[in-house]
Amino acid sequence: MKQRNHAGWAFVITSIALFMAALDNLVVSTALPRIHADLGASVQQLEWIVNAYTLTFAVLLLTGAALGDRFGRRRMFIIGLAIFTTGSALAALAPTSETLILARAIQGVGGAIITPLTLTILSASVPPERRGLALGGWGAVGGLAVALGPLVGGAIVEGLSWHWIFWINVPIGLVAIPLAIWRLPETRGPRTALDLPGLGLASAGLLGIVWGLIHGNGDGWTSPSIVAPLVGGALCLVAFVAWESRTRTPMVPLRFFRSRAFSAVNGVSLLMSFGVFGVVFLLAQFFQVVQGYSPFQAGLRTLPWTAMPLIVAPIAGVLVDRIGGRPLLTTGMALMALGLGWIAAVTSATVAYPVIVPGLVLSGIGMGLFFAPTAAVVLGAVHRDEEGKASGVNNTIREIGGVFGVAVLASVFTAKGGYGSPETFVAGLVPALWVGAAVVAAGAVVALMLPGRRASVPSISIPYPERGSGGLVLDPVEVRIDR
Repeated sequence: MKQRNHAGWAFVITSIALFMAALDNLVVSTALPRIHADLGASVQQLEWIVNAYTLTFAVLLLTGAALGDRFGRRRMFIIGLAIFTTGSALAALAPTSETLILARAIQGVGGAIITPLTLTILSASVPPERRGLALGGWGAVGGLAVALGPLVGGAIVEGLSWHWIFWINVPIGLVAIPLAIWRLPETRGPRTALDLPGLGLASAGLLGIVWGLIHGNGDGWTSPSIVAPLVGGALCLVAFVAWESRTRTPMVPLRFFRSRAFSAVNGVSLLMSFGVFGVVFLLAQFFQVVQGYSPFQAGLRTLPWTAMPLIVAPIAGVLVDRIGGRPLLTTGMALMALGLGWIAAVTSATVAYPVIVPGLVLSGIGMGLFFAPTAAVVLGAVHRDEEGKASGVNNTIREIGGVFGVAVLASVFTAKGGYGSPETFVAGLVPALWVGAAVVAAGAVVALMLPGRRASVPSISIPYPERGSGGLVLDPVEVRIDR
């Protein structure tokens, strides 16, 4: 009964934190046109308003997970909540694009600590036989935040102002912090040294590449100001991989990728976020800039996509224990690719909204099939005491995909079109949509590389010599078989 009570509180508290962090991935999307008008933000600055959060989030995720293992997951979870709440208040008060970008980066620091710990704390509190159901609920919460992000953002921007999309996080954080202090038990993982050189190389590499992708169209792709960060970023990432393969305490244990399941599911995560985040960045603006909807109306029209995970994710959480992750992830990615392809094929400056709806629904069903199976495959591919780091790696890769998606698809958009008129906006949007659809379709192919369902065989006793004695002891061992 006590364990069940702990599991219940862990689910509630981690869900509140996950909802807050996930909401901020998309809550800004429907506010971008108003921020553009109010602060005079350029297309590049709008990209940084989105990517300052996701990039900081991505590069610090693994450090956040490591800090939780080393200094206590509850303690670092509370610190992350405090940083995120402070960053939200600063974003709400931002008077310029530059200060808003800085505040978004601070939010990213807090989110990077919170997000991997939500999954680790929840997983540690739930008995193994209920893990699939708990992960389904965790995925549904993430899906709810995705669903409500554009809608909540649009409603707040229209009813109040864009500043209030950040103020909404403050009371949530102020509720979650005392609940975490009161109800979460403290747990720790392996106490390993922090990989600060790895963090520095990864941060510099990703920043250089994203900077080049965002500013390439404006400065010219052969300009030294673009070539230098792109090449420098790539070299830093190569150095990062080399360092991680040699250091005794790597931020990203490369041995994880010897597992076919772990490598494939992270490839799927990267490609899914690339397509989805890049498309949402542009599509939320399309409804306002081209079709003339208000921010709330634009958010409402994304619901056929963003609300579907609320229905599908819990079902996928139950099914993953029965049929495994491969069929669910393959189907989900294929449906998302079909949905994005549908939207790209029918979109024009005068397209009627009902014509777009089937593509939104297909994309939403596909996204709902992604969350819980991904978490289950990631956690099932590593030992239990390495789940925090494994979930951090997966979240990092997924966020990096989102950063690259926004940067690349926005570059395609600005190369082919712009904000000058509805026609020029659509001229840039359609090829960007096709790129997103192609990337997600590639994710479906990668999902086929996942191993079949892993079945747990009842524990058997294997005799082995007990150290320090001449006798034998019996140790129950769980055997897993790849089907």
